[in-house]
Amino acid sequence: MQKLPHIYVVNANTDMEGYVNINGKNLPPFESAPPAEFDGPGNKWSPETLFTASVVDCFILTFSAIAKASSFEWHSINCVGECVVDIVDGRMRFNDILIKALLNVPSDTNIDRAYRLLEKAEKSCLVTNSLVVETRLNAEVKTV
Repeated sequence: MQKLPHIYVVNANTDMEGYVNINGKNLPPFESAPPAEFDGPGNKWSPETLFTASVVDCFILTFSAIAKASSFEWHSINCVGECVVDIVDGRMRFNDILIKALLNVPSDTNIDRAYRLLEKAEKSCLVTNSLVVETRLNAEVKTV
């Protein structure tokens, strides 16, 4: 890892048409729009879906790094993120995050260790550690 602090810069712009053009250095550009729930088209990434994607992406990358540092062998991981927006204390905000993780491991794996590493990833994730909303993990480990 490089020395801290790390600085990430993203450029976003739009016009009256409403799609937001998002660009980052050495990254492919993409468009974002409000989700269908906010009267958007529903066929573009939105701040809400990007937020949810950042949660599961960070969880997977954190688990991968922890597993590597722990010499833990695994085959694959699939995560589904569910982030709920509701009114809390008179303000609209994300108020619940559930990460559903399915970890596939070799048949001779110590299952308890697999769950401990998943829980460590949930507690170590930079994105969720930066939020005030409680994050919950629903993990399943399968031998294959």
